[in-house]
Amino acid sequence: MKTAQFQKKLLGMQENMMNFALSLTANRDDAKDLLQETSLKVLNNREKYVDNRNFKGWVLTVMRNIFINQYHKIVRTQTVIDLNIDLYNLDVVNESEFGATDSPLQLQEITGAINRLDQDLKVPFSMYASGYQYNEIAETLNLPIGTVKSRIFFARRELREALKDYDVNRE
Repeated sequence: MKTAQFQKKLLGMQENMMNFALSLTANRDDAKDLLQETSLKVLNNREKYVDNRNFKGWVLTVMRNIFINQYHKIVRTQTVIDLNIDLYNLDVVNESEFGATDSPLQLQEITGAINRLDQDLKVPFSMYASGYQYNEIAETLNLPIGTVKSRIFFARRELREALKDYDVNRE
């Protein structure tokens, strides 16, 4: 599809996109922002659209994914961590089994193993462990999603091998 034709199709969908954005956000200003961000993303990723696909479905899927990703980011940034709590001296019953990773020495060993990972593996793994989704990691690091999944897989495998003495539940 030619650029002018693509842009014309996208402009013709603005009302449908706005209605869908309003149904997702329930707020006119947020819906306008979502509409604008979706339009930019669709235009920037024009080459990913395949001519025989449903254009409207493709565009609205992009919008829905942007909305979901923004929601996850908001939830993550609004998670409150009280830095004044003394986690070491919490009044909690110790139910850990022998070999559980609760001693400072074991936690240092795990942290050290993660820090020894190759940078290409450590960054995506750390982001994933922090709660980022694969697509968010891929977007942030400007990598294909398959590469992100592979790197996290290889990081887990290396960590499993490096920490095999601590894995008491492994069969």
